Amino acid sequence: MADACGQVVLGSGLTVLSHPLMYIKVLIQVGHEPLPPTLGRNLFGRQVYQLPGLFSYAKHIIKIDGKAGLFKGLGPRLCAGTIGTVVHSKVLQVLGGQQNAVDGSLQHVVNETTKEMIARSCATIVTHPFHVITLRCMVQFIGRETKYSGVFDSILTVYREEGILGFFAGLIPRLLGDILSLWICNLLAHLINTYAIDDSMSHTGEMKNCSQAVTGFFASMLTYPFVLVSNLMAVNNCGLAGGLYPYASVYPTWVDCWRHLSREGNMSRGNSLFFRKLPAGKVYVVDQQRFF
Repeated sequence: MADACGQVVLGSGLTVLSHPLMYIKVLIQVGHEPLPPTLGRNLFGRQVYQLPGLFSYAKHIIKIDGKAGLFKGLGPRLCAGTIGTVVHSKVLQVLGGQQNAVDGSLQHVVNETTKEMIARSCATIVTHPFHVITLRCMVQFIGRETKYSGVFDSILTVYREEGILGFFAGLIPRLLGDILSLWICNLLAHLINTYAIDDSMSHTGEMKNCSQAVTGFFASMLTYPFVLVSNLMAVNNCGLAGGLYPYASVYPTWVDCWRHLSREGNMSRGNSLFFRKLPAGKVYVVDQQRFF
């Protein structure tokens, strides 16, 4: 119980600190680009027009809503984090038991990953309604709406307009992305730790931890399209400007959203908050020049 409480406190603190970053990322994912491109240099030093990054976007939000505006949607996100941590911990306790596989073997990795997958999936399903509300609170910035103003009022709004299914908009791609990311990360880390790192080498523990972090980053990059599609479906056609044309078409299913983004070449939209290239399908006018 003490461990769970500690995880909740730590998780809540990290959530508060990271919330402005997530807020800006979501607005970019939806396609809200209020600032024109500026002339900068890419990683290779070549001059190109780029969209403003994290700090410029944050200044724009502060200019309109003040510093408190960077924390829209924090309440339901904290609820999701707290409930998710408790559910994850409880499910792992239920699934815990005798481990017959040898520690470090492939069977051990499969067994532990399966338990983690079940625990994460349960936590995701239970907390997804709060995730949907969080995203909609954020996207209200685009149209200056106040439709989703509090956790309980937002729950009533979603239920009244969309029923139970409205709370689970975008759930399937989110689950698929989480599951794929977990398996890719753990299996790749196992391969690296088994065949690329010799136990006789010095600092073996640090190297294995590093490999886990690297494979986790690689897996998150690989499965990012699922995150993007899930977030777009959570706000799609919900009555907010950010979920309607011109920011998005009305997608019957998440597969239609995936196909549309794929055709436009926008599957990585919002993945980077720096060195941001102009997204496909957007037109900007800077110094009377048009940029596509």
